[in-house]
Amino acid sequence: MNIDTALKEAMTITGAVGAALVDYDSGMSLGSIGGGDWLNLEVAAAGNTEVVRAKQRVISALKLNDEIEDILITLHRQYHLIRLLTTGKRSDSKLFLYLVLDRERANLAMARHSLKSIETDLTV
Repeated sequence: MNIDTALKEAMTITGAVGAALVDYDSGMSLGSIGGGDWLNLEVAAAGNTEVVRAKQRVISALKLNDEIEDILITLHRQYHLIRLLTTGKRSDSKLFLYLVLDRERANLAMARHSLKSIETDLTV
């Protein structure tokens, strides 16, 4: 599936408020959907790029032989889920799917499962 289709699929996840595909080398969003007045997905994409970079620096400093699958940020009313992509089975991908969920309506386990499925079908 292409980027637009993948983002539309992400928005069908129960509780989804907004979604974006982000290049964390540049911090730029390759596409986004949802959000609204109170959630600027472009700003969130750029900010979460720093979260990913910081965690990767820590993994490197600790000399862990591992990779980030996803990062969860839990707020009082929302979940922010960042899923790093290994598109085309390449571990050198510099992209992540970013999903914002309404915490009262979302099922976090199902959202993670759905994002993994979207990742598998996504062609960039």
